[in-house]
Amino acid sequence: MIEIYFDQGSITVFGLSKEESTQYPYLAWDDRVQKYRGFARCYREFVLFLRRKNIPYTDNAKNFEPLDVTLKSQLVPRDHQKKALYAWEKAGKNGLVVLPTGAGKTILAVLAITSVKRPTLIHVPTIDLMHQWFHVLSAHLNSEIGLLGGGYYDIKNITVATYDSANIHVERLGHKFGFLIFDECHHLTGEQIKYCALSSLAPFRLGLTATPESTPQREKLLQELTGPICYQEHIHSLTGHTLSNYEVRTIKVSLTQQEQEEYTQCRKTYTDFLKENHIHFTTGSQGQAWNQFIRIAYRSEEGKEAFQAYLKQKKIAQSSQNKEVQVWNIIQSHKNERMIIFTQDNHTAYKLGRMFFLPVLTHHTKVKEREYFLESFRSGGFKILVTSKVLNEGVDVPEASVAIVFSGSGTVREHVQRLGRILRAKEGKQAVLYELISADTNEYFINQRRREHSAYKKRTSTYP
Repeated sequence: MIEIYFDQGSITVFGLSKEESTQYPYLAWDDRVQKYRGFARCYREFVLFLRRKNIPYTDNAKNFEPLDVTLKSQLVPRDHQKKALYAWEKAGKNGLVVLPTGAGKTILAVLAITSVKRPTLIHVPTIDLMHQWFHVLSAHLNSEIGLLGGGYYDIKNITVATYDSANIHVERLGHKFGFLIFDECHHLTGEQIKYCALSSLAPFRLGLTATPESTPQREKLLQELTGPICYQEHIHSLTGHTLSNYEVRTIKVSLTQQEQEEYTQCRKTYTDFLKENHIHFTTGSQGQAWNQFIRIAYRSEEGKEAFQAYLKQKKIAQSSQNKEVQVWNIIQSHKNERMIIFTQDNHTAYKLGRMFFLPVLTHHTKVKEREYFLESFRSGGFKILVTSKVLNEGVDVPEASVAIVFSGSGTVREHVQRLGRILRAKEGKQAVLYELISADTNEYFINQRRREHSAYKKRTSTYP
């Protein structure tokens, strides 16, 4: 008789000899214990394999039972939520749903929990999101909600955890939940974070994101951990009803004469080094080329100088003085609207905060101060917030209708996330995203590549 056990993030199988290795997929022979072993993620596939082959087995691995979880009151899902739930259920309750920010991913998850009816662990990237999910789940489900992370270790049948905390405890908790939900699931492709999915045997999984992986390798890994994409909805198809109407306005800003001279010199130092060392940044090989640049640069003083030149030209483009003038002009144009100003780094965020006497949110902001800033913004006490990256993901601020991207990483994901912060629907709302781009710099060409995303199609205006 085959027996399956959970063992610190893996499953071990008793009752199989080493000679039977070719018969059983998903497992590998472990000479240390003289038994078969596999990632806990393989539990579902292995059990289904045994059932298809009519092979008897005893399941000692899972430590959960069906859960009687119901809604406190009736929820009426929107059409796209109904379609997403149906597609996910049809895929065996194991898959990835792609919905724009503001399209109601949390409510979809609530409906999925009542469909699966198993103990559920929800993974989120930040403590802010952990508390946000806690309040939504508490409002809609007849079940106690636990918390794991941010100083909490309160495990309930339905628990919300940060990715980091879930990863720390997965070796002990990986057999206690039958359903895993991954909010902002693109985080799962991180080298360490992926183990909170690999080391859990939960047979039911739901990945949620507005921005799935762009590289084939990461996309493949993500779908191995959550299941394949079973439903996808684009921003433009929900605009005007589920999401607010919006416009992206790109403003090209000239560098000052001094900034232009410094930028040109630094850029030349950097690109000359690339040419001399035959380093080419081509489509699809940026990461490989960057690693090559770093590896070669640190072998010589000339290389270190090229690296410092790269950093300086980037900083000049992202933080030019004339961008500050444009921020003031935009503030004056939207005096009565709630606005978020995004920067690439904390230094720039605090600089703008001091310059315009505005509250600043970064990862350094204390929890109570952070809560006060967000609540004051929602109530209208503060009209404007300046932030670096902490508001990129998930935080619900439907009152925000204007965003300024002062500087950013250049990735499509980050800019779509920032756009999403102002798209939550509100009656009569017209959202506007301003991108401040330094003209005649590499920042401009990065912006052009970013416009290939569907969120920017036919909704972008450029101002010289």
